[in-house]
Amino acid sequence: MNINQFDYQIFHVINEWGKSFSTLNPIMSFLAEWAFYLFVIGLLVYWCSRKKNYRKMVVYAVVSVVLGLGISYIIGHLFYRDRPFVDYSVLKLIPHQANASFPSDHSIIVFAIAAQFVIYRLKEGLVWLALASMIAFSRVWTGVHYPLDVVGGAFLGTIVSTGVHFVVNRYSVVSKLFNTSLKWYESCESKIFPRFTKKDDITVGK
Repeated sequence: MNINQFDYQIFHVINEWGKSFSTLNPIMSFLAEWAFYLFVIGLLVYWCSRKKNYRKMVVYAVVSVVLGLGISYIIGHLFYRDRPFVDYSVLKLIPHQANASFPSDHSIIVFAIAAQFVIYRLKEGLVWLALASMIAFSRVWTGVHYPLDVVGGAFLGTIVSTGVHFVVNRYSVVSKLFNTSLKWYESCESKIFPRFTKKDDITVGK
């Protein structure tokens, strides 16, 4: 049995759970198709907090996602793999194009973001990491990915995210460029959306 056959056997077992435990299918379908947007909302909430470390975390996460998806695009063309529903009769619970299956872009995105959350907000980050794992698992359950697709995506997203954090903090030129750009952005932002402080609140109260 080669690695692809082994991967299919695991996929088949998980995908068949959709028939044995069909009451969970709506939850798995939501996780596979929509839970990704919770990470987008999380990024927006952290960004809108206007805290410097949170904004660094958000920028690093976005850069990691872009790099991860770029690498995924290259891998997908060099080592093209069909989706499981293309080659086999599977329980397909969500709509999806028959494009490259490996690696999973959803896994890359959520794990790249979760990795930054873990670095900056450990306790909250672990919750995000658990959610990322559930999303990856649901992509197999719903029939759109093999297990190795999501494992590969999770690994790639985590490595790229960790690498981005390391590079920015290791090389002062990159760090200064980021800090200067963020400072310029916040200067423009404060002119459009002034910060409301407790001091302002007291003044208004008078």
